[in-house]
Amino acid sequence: MFQSNPFYMKISGPYALFTDPMSKANGEKFTYQVPTAQALQGIVEAVYWKPTLRYVVDEVKVLKPIQTETKNILVPMVNGDKDLSYYTYLKDVAYAVKFHFEWADRPDMAKDRNEKKHEQILLRSMKRGGRHDIFLGTRECIGEVERLRASEYEGLTTPFSGKISFGIMFHSFSYQERMKKGSLAGTLYSQFAPIVMDDGVITFIRPEECRIRHELHDYHVKEFTEDMYMPVDEQWNLYDEEGGMADESASGAASDV
Repeated sequence: MFQSNPFYMKISGPYALFTDPMSKANGEKFTYQVPTAQALQGIVEAVYWKPTLRYVVDEVKVLKPIQTETKNILVPMVNGDKDLSYYTYLKDVAYAVKFHFEWADRPDMAKDRNEKKHEQILLRSMKRGGRHDIFLGTRECIGEVERLRASEYEGLTTPFSGKISFGIMFHSFSYQERMKKGSLAGTLYSQFAPIVMDDGVITFIRPEECRIRHELHDYHVKEFTEDMYMPVDEQWNLYDEEGGMADESASGAASDV
C-alpha cells in the first residue's frame, strides 16, 4: 500500500473545543483535554485536500499545559428565544502533528495520483498557513498552522512527562474501510479508541484498527469526473507560475519534510 513521506505541522490558537460528536446535540459542551484524530485530520484537510488523498494522523505532541475556560453562551432556539448554555474550551493551545497521506480508495481519481506534486503543493500550502480557515474543533475557535521540518518537530519540547490515560475517546469517522467493493456506497461509522499520552506525545492507531464502532447511517461518496476538479498537474503549474514551488523543490527537501 502506498504511503507518502511523513509531514509535520504546528497548530495553535487561543481556544479549542474538541468534543465527542455523539454529545453535540446537548446544550452543554465540554472539551476533551486533547485533540481527536478526526479533528486533526480536518485541520490537515483545510490546509490542502483533494479526493485523491486520504490523510492519516500518526501522532500529536502537546506543546502547552492543558488549561480550560468555561463561557456562558446564548444559543438561539427554534421559537426565537435564546437559551443559556455553558461551553468549556481549552485555552491557549499548541500542538505539533505528524501525518502522511495515502491514495484514497477512489478508482475515479486514479489519474490524479502524483506523489511528488501533491507533496510539494501540500508543503507550500502549509508554508502559506493553509488554503482555508483553520478551526480547532469548532468554527468559533480559529487557529493557525505552521509548517515544520522533521528536525524542528523532534526539537519541540512538551511540559508533560510519563504516561497519562484519557480513557476511551472519539477517534474518527470511517466509511472508506467499509465501502462495498467496486462501489462508492457504504456505511458511516463513528469510532472510538483508548488514548494514552506518553511524555507529551499521543500515537494514534489507524482508523481501521479501532475496535469500538457505532453505526450511523448509509453513506454515498460523491463521484468526481475530470471536469469537476483541477488535476494536480494543473495545480502544480499554477503554483510554479506564482513562484510557489521553487523553495520546496530544492534537492533533498522531501527527506526532511
